[in-house]
Amino acid sequence: MNPGIVPNETPNAGSKNPFKMPSLGLFITFKTIAEYFILILQLAFRGFKFCTIDLLRNLYNAVSGGVDHAYQTTKNIVETGKDTGIPEAKKEKKNSILNADLGDLFKNSSYMKKKIEKLEKQKVVLAEELKGEGAIRSKKTKVYKFTAKHPSGKLEVGTINGYSKLDVNTFLIQEGYDVYKIESNEWTEFLYGQTSLFAVKMKTKDLLFWLTQRSTYIKSGITLTESIKILNNQMGKNKYYKRAFQSIIYELTMGESFSSALEKQGTMFPPLLINMIKAAEATGELEETLTDMANYYDEIDKTHKQMISAITYPSVILVFSIAVITFIMVWVIPQFVEIYEDSDVTIEGITKFIINASQFLQKNIMSMIIFIILLIVVLIFSYQKVKAFRKSMQEFAMHIPVFGKVMIYNEMAVFAKTFSSLLRNNVYITESIDILSRITNNEIYKEIMYNTINNIVKGEKISEAFKNQWAVPEVAYYMIVTGESTGQLAEMMSKVSSYYQEMHRSTINSLKAFIEPVLITFLALIVGVIILAVIVPMFNLMNQIQ
Repeated sequence: MNPGIVPNETPNAGSKNPFKMPSLGLFITFKTIAEYFILILQLAFRGFKFCTIDLLRNLYNAVSGGVDHAYQTTKNIVETGKDTGIPEAKKEKKNSILNADLGDLFKNSSYMKKKIEKLEKQKVVLAEELKGEGAIRSKKTKVYKFTAKHPSGKLEVGTINGYSKLDVNTFLIQEGYDVYKIESNEWTEFLYGQTSLFAVKMKTKDLLFWLTQRSTYIKSGITLTESIKILNNQMGKNKYYKRAFQSIIYELTMGESFSSALEKQGTMFPPLLINMIKAAEATGELEETLTDMANYYDEIDKTHKQMISAITYPSVILVFSIAVITFIMVWVIPQFVEIYEDSDVTIEGITKFIINASQFLQKNIMSMIIFIILLIVVLIFSYQKVKAFRKSMQEFAMHIPVFGKVMIYNEMAVFAKTFSSLLRNNVYITESIDILSRITNNEIYKEIMYNTINNIVKGEKISEAFKNQWAVPEVAYYMIVTGESTGQLAEMMSKVSSYYQEMHRSTINSLKAFIEPVLITFLALIVGVIILAVIVPMFNLMNQIQ
């Protein structure tokens, strides 16, 4: 037996026994605290309930004149089944209130009555306006904001492009609306016009769905206007799409062509699609054109996603590497510095350099972050607004090994695919080149397009503009020459597109396979050098101690 332990010894008051049970008083304290905690939770719940459910119920009762009280009373009678002495007629009346829609009950409130009276007055004013200035048509469409009751009974406030209030009112009535108010002013034009800051483009996936459905409806024999109405019901959850579809239906009702109706929607639909539909209307091949454009945008979307993937993957790894290195320099290195200072270790060489860099980062980390953010903002703004800067950046990027090829292959695939589609749909060469120059954001290829137009005006061949251009691969140039000489330029452009799409795909896969080990090796090398630099003095310290 261990002599240091005395069995059955009663500990004194100052000793601590870890195996001793808590006293009764402490147990009561814990129980009391728990009860108070539960009570606090109950009071908090009641307060929350009063501030939300009860308050809303009281507000509703005040507005609707006690209808909700009758509703709750009748609900209790139905649920409990108790005979309260109420006559059967009154029971039926309360049951009808119970089964009534909440919106119908709310209609009986004084607020809704005033709202309806106001709308009716606006309807009378609108009728007077339609007899005078509201019937005068403008040369260009304007944005009109309307307040009307939807055929479903829901009050709706929306916007639509039109030539006059009378035209808009007639169109809405034909669609089953009960119109109360139509107005147009500079503020409405600023917010919802074609040059509005809030103008949006249709997403590629939505455009693909829209084109595919349109083509299917045409094959089924559904009229153009009816098909747009169906698509409005399918895609009308997006308010921008709904406004555009309503405007298209209005334009078609007024006798405008489909391409003209799309063109008046501002940036909603791409110019390529509008011009292709315009050419299809002249040749009567709208169904085939819509199917072809759906395939075109599907392939372009895949190419675009591949390009984004090629940029995103290395960018994420690079940012992660910078974050890891910054964390080590700002948070890890200072811990070693404290050890060195306490141990009077001599710091020299690369260790001193890393410690100085760490101290600089600690003092200026916020200033550096702000500077980097401002630099990025300035670069993005300059790239978007300054043509010379954008061209220089694009030219520099296109000369970077491997990555430059990805950009060139992407541009050539999009150019060839678009040019092929334009030629197959009988769009004029000059108009096709103009469309191509507006589709690309690359200033180098825009200059090539402008040179092509000048060559056509002079009577020269299209291929002359692509000759001896560093941004145009020789394979593409010779295939254009072959297509020109054989009279099969559209088919040859389609082959060029397929070829460079495949080259683009394979180059991106190779780039991913190459970048991953390079960036990981870079991260490991930098981190390894930092760790070794701060650990070597620790070995010197151990040698001194021994």
